[in-house]
Amino acid sequence: MSQSQQDIEQRVRLAGSNMFELLLFRLGEAPGQEQRGAVRELYGINVFKVREILAMPTITAVAGSREDILGVADIRGQIIPVIDLARTAGCRPKNGPKILLVTEFARTTQGFAVEEVDDIVRLEWNQVLSAESHSGGCMVTSFARLDGNVDGSRLAQVLDVERIVREVLPARESDITEANTGRLQIRPGARVLAADDSGVARALIEQSLTAMGVPFVMTKTGQEAWDVLEAALRKAQKEGTEVADQIALVLTDLEMPEMDGFTLTRRIKAETGLMHIPVVIHSSLSGSANEQHVRKVGANAYVSKFEAGELANVMRDALAPGA
Repeated sequence: MSQSQQDIEQRVRLAGSNMFELLLFRLGEAPGQEQRGAVRELYGINVFKVREILAMPTITAVAGSREDILGVADIRGQIIPVIDLARTAGCRPKNGPKILLVTEFARTTQGFAVEEVDDIVRLEWNQVLSAESHSGGCMVTSFARLDGNVDGSRLAQVLDVERIVREVLPARESDITEANTGRLQIRPGARVLAADDSGVARALIEQSLTAMGVPFVMTKTGQEAWDVLEAALRKAQKEGTEVADQIALVLTDLEMPEMDGFTLTRRIKAETGLMHIPVVIHSSLSGSANEQHVRKVGANAYVSKFEAGELANVMRDALAPGA
């Protein structure tokens, strides 16, 4: 097995333990901090999304492109767009971006220009807190406690790179309608339970489920989804019914604060009253190693973000009798 394959397998095993690795980097000074001499803030991205880290290559400017796109770069024969991550996040690098993070996720490849790379840290997902209740910044999904302490810990802002790419490099997509998703048949009275920490992903999922004609409950973390399932299980036990009468299918992201999708899936499949509920993992992370681990934790299917028609078909297959 090559070193890169070993690295991937190691990270997949971490994911199965509700852990992950976060690449920390700096973008420069945030607005309003220059006069106070504040330490430049730390930002983070899941290592699984980073293909390689390079000294800044030659960038070719593209006429008519947005200000937050530096241009394109030739990386091993592949031409990729380079996003000025500091400008996108509202930071000011002192010396300009020096490092290129080549990233792969959500069916796209692109480069993020950053000022410097700081470290790679190993964290548990319960060290990561949702940013929505703490900050109005739409570019940040969560805060990671780097020291693991409740008080006094260093924090890193985990960027919503899916939102950034979608806004900076908008894809040409068809409108999400019943015409490209079709109707999804579930038990009367039941709902789809969805979990995703990205605001833009939740909006797309909501549009897709609405187009499919199914009611749903949306959560932002694996822990929130698990709480909904536990409440449904208690209600079913009290009434002598099945949880499937309430929850027809679970659609979960992998990367989420508090509890990741792997752990959520494993808990569902280990609980007698929940194990028969289909689980579809819907993630921007790709690769055969991830898909193999999805099968190991018992998920019924895996689908990469984001194609509404493909998502609908995978959910339909997972709900089919005998699936």
